[in-house]
Amino acid sequence: MQISPNEDKIPVVGPPSSPQGSEEGLYFSDGRRKVDYVLVFHQRRHGSIRSRASTSVSHDRLSIVSNGNFPPSAGSDAAAVPVLAPMPVLVPVPAAGRGGSVPGGEDARVGEVFMELGDAGGSEPTEPADHEMRLIRQEFEASLLEAGLEIERDRELKNHGPSFTRLHAPWPVLCREAEFLKIKVPTKTSYELKEESGFGSSMSTVWRKMNLPFQPKVPHQEQERTKFLTHCFTRDKLHLYNITSKDTFFDNATRGRIVYEILRRTVCVRTCQTIGISTLIAKGVYDAAFPLHDGDYKVIGQLEERSDRQVLHDEWARYSAFYKYQPIDLVRKYFGEKIGLYFAWLGVYTQLLIPASIVGIIVFCYGVATVDTDIPSLEMCDERLNFTMCPLCDGACDFWQLSTACGTARASHLFDNPATVFFAIFMSLWAVLFLEHWKRRQISLSFSWDLTGIEEDEEHPRPKYETILLQKRQRKQKTRKKKKKNEAAIEKLTWKDRLPGYFINVSSILFMFCLTFSAVFGVIIYRITVSALMAMSPDPDTKSNVRVTVTATAVIINLVVILILDEIYGAVALWLTELEIPKTETNFEERLILKAFLLKFMNAYAPIFYVAFFKGRFAGRPGNYVYVFNDYRMEECAPGGCLIELCIQLSIIMLGKQLIQNNIFEIGIPKLKKLVRALKDKGPAEKEMEEERPPQQWNLDYALAPFEGLTPEYMEMIIQFGFVSLFVASFPLAPLFALLNNVIEIRLDAKKFVTELRRPVAIRAKDIGIWYNILSGMGKFSVIINAFVISFTSDFIPRLVYQYMFSQTGTMHGFIDHTLSYFNVSNFKPGTTPQDLEQGAITVCRYKDYREPPWSPDAYTFSKQYWCVLAARLAFVILFQNLVMFLSLIVAWGIPDVPKTIVEQFKREKKLLVDVFLREEKDKFQLIQSLFSKDATLHPGRHTLHPGRHTLHPGQGSLLPGRFSTLPPGPTQGLPGDGGGPRARSRAASFSQFSRNIPPSPKNENENSRHTVV
Repeated sequence: MQISPNEDKIPVVGPPSSPQGSEEGLYFSDGRRKVDYVLVFHQRRHGSIRSRASTSVSHDRLSIVSNGNFPPSAGSDAAAVPVLAPMPVLVPVPAAGRGGSVPGGEDARVGEVFMELGDAGGSEPTEPADHEMRLIRQEFEASLLEAGLEIERDRELKNHGPSFTRLHAPWPVLCREAEFLKIKVPTKTSYELKEESGFGSSMSTVWRKMNLPFQPKVPHQEQERTKFLTHCFTRDKLHLYNITSKDTFFDNATRGRIVYEILRRTVCVRTCQTIGISTLIAKGVYDAAFPLHDGDYKVIGQLEERSDRQVLHDEWARYSAFYKYQPIDLVRKYFGEKIGLYFAWLGVYTQLLIPASIVGIIVFCYGVATVDTDIPSLEMCDERLNFTMCPLCDGACDFWQLSTACGTARASHLFDNPATVFFAIFMSLWAVLFLEHWKRRQISLSFSWDLTGIEEDEEHPRPKYETILLQKRQRKQKTRKKKKKNEAAIEKLTWKDRLPGYFINVSSILFMFCLTFSAVFGVIIYRITVSALMAMSPDPDTKSNVRVTVTATAVIINLVVILILDEIYGAVALWLTELEIPKTETNFEERLILKAFLLKFMNAYAPIFYVAFFKGRFAGRPGNYVYVFNDYRMEECAPGGCLIELCIQLSIIMLGKQLIQNNIFEIGIPKLKKLVRALKDKGPAEKEMEEERPPQQWNLDYALAPFEGLTPEYMEMIIQFGFVSLFVASFPLAPLFALLNNVIEIRLDAKKFVTELRRPVAIRAKDIGIWYNILSGMGKFSVIINAFVISFTSDFIPRLVYQYMFSQTGTMHGFIDHTLSYFNVSNFKPGTTPQDLEQGAITVCRYKDYREPPWSPDAYTFSKQYWCVLAARLAFVILFQNLVMFLSLIVAWGIPDVPKTIVEQFKREKKLLVDVFLREEKDKFQLIQSLFSKDATLHPGRHTLHPGRHTLHPGQGSLLPGRFSTLPPGPTQGLPGDGGGPRARSRAASFSQFSRNIPPSPKNENENSRHTVV
């Protein structure tokens, strides 16, 4: 097999046999080695590709010689190329060997693989940047070979389009990395889970039978009563693990994560000590890197032979499966713990929305049932009372009758009734219950997924951090040369380097806040001007529908502005976070989340906060109104109160945001991007795909959209949680609409992950991170917001004060008259007098406020009733907050974070593991004792064994394992399929070798301390 110097490829390929069966495209060309990871880069060439016959091997190359033994090759191109063993060593090829020989012949029997590192004579020209990237790729892939990975490239070089480098991790590399990463694997020891007895057992059985139709049909995922003990993988204890097959012992997600860890820490010297594949992708050396999906998601053949991806598609990612539970364990197995926790959290949140929705429907039905018996609503609709109200605008508006607002008053009662207070308290406790329930669920998942006690993985610096740090070092080096000083190398960036970014962050966020408030103020101006214009219309129908028209159109404008600013703020938050130059991905993600949440929170809730707490508060009174731009009066609340407007605002923004942004955007934009990519790849690339026979799995996966993190998914749910909890007192149906949205959202996200995104790397995570803190903060904030909504926005407190302090009969009769103040029409300012005042029939008009009448000595000042109501409102806020906080503490205290069954299982597993390792130590001691007894029989007086210490006297010819050894002397018996003989150890040291430099024990050490249990 000859290698073209123009092909930029490492010929680590197997025989030309094609993989067979349903798993085509998941293996190397030999059909045996799995493709664990794929690197993608584009060829960019100016000339045509030369034929293989006209090429020669480059004069600038390295020979990669493995430290393993290879089977002899046949010496022909068709012969099987040997599989590389782990940890090959780079050595220069001698000058005498730089001929035209090719690997695979007699010279390659020791396992040489030739790599081109420079241009050969006669090769077509390439751009300098492209040539440099080729060299970087070659160096990086040589480092991967040295780390033990095996590499395969395409045999035929493409004119243009993507080229794929497939990576495979052999068993020794998997073992070494699994030990480094402390991956927990099942042992041979198992135990029976404790079954409930008595009434609890009967109830559990009944519940399982009732839940059976809602369970997904996932093979081998049924609740079994047997559980295998798990332990951190170590190569010294392979005999303890339940290894049935080396190919399947580590699942595909784990294999992908292991390869990713190698890719992440591999250093590239050519790019100034750049670490990791992420940096190379950022520099354009590679276009993408991803693990492969488990074949196609469409089932072809028998259902029993479905892959994990096909099971997830059929049982989870279909809208027809909306009523089923999620197969969370399979999601975690396929996508990793981080994504599994997101879907588990979303499932818990959606389930707990069911009781909240039921209570919300009951509260709404209570309002519907009592609307005809509500005395204030009946008084407002009674035309006989004849309340003449002051004009809504200056000059053009006339006096009007309160009975014309009858519809608004009746609608307001649907949401502003005594049951609303109960619902607000219930939802505040519901938020606490949700968080406590999620904590229990999270700990249960951590135990069942073996996440207890895992350490945080060491993170490498981000590409931008490395680049800026390198630039700083270079500047410092130039300064040092000029000043001729020897200073220590710069290890990290300081706050001085980040100061410009911090300054831009603060100023930009303040500007964004001003932009949000400006948008809200602009809508206010729109409402005021349109109301005035419609009031001046000669059409009576237009005049009668002023409030409804203005409110509806203003909310729609608000929604459009929110959607536009939401996209802008997402991009701005990303840009601002980049300016801060965070060192690691975790820091970057946390800062991005905080900024995006802050900006999007203000954007989504600013219009709602205005209606709830500011609208109508600063409008003034007749004869002394507050004006905007000296021409337009500040708007006032509707006669029925601002709560109905708050309800309209909240419902339209919530439903519109969910419908447009969360669903249409999520479905439409990915399909649009896919269409654009398809149009780009048309033409020559399309012909190449057709010539390629059936496309391989790496081609199909590369055509999918890249996974860009869970931040957008969490963000939309957090904003929705705010709609459900913060202003739920004004809209009891919010949990119902959130529930309906989430049922679709789960399946939409599942379909996106299974069919439309490349497979993400399986990342370990113990919890949902900073999102839990945000949820907890919003839950506490919701108590304050709901207290103020009930106190200041609704009429609940004024009604209570009137009924128990000012009512003559102790009922609500006369409440409307009590809330309306008098105004003498002769006190209107010049130019603001209504047109029909000239008739002289009206001398006083009414307006909603607690003020003294015009005949009082203190005319138009706040009355005694105003101060009584204000004191009651403030007292209710304090009482409501303390009551809810106290009940929340009781709920949190009454629900333990760790379930009792988990505590018992954890203790039991710990005890069983101790027993397993004690038994192993005992067996080893007995084995060593028997060996010594045999040796003593053959050579009496030669060795002396001290019981419990397992050590030899110095000077003996053979060395036995020491006191802390875990291996018996002599050759170890390999696993089936190892080929027998001594177990080959990888060059990389295990953790145990780093941690076993233990000083000898003192002579007076007792017997019990001489055996160490792992």
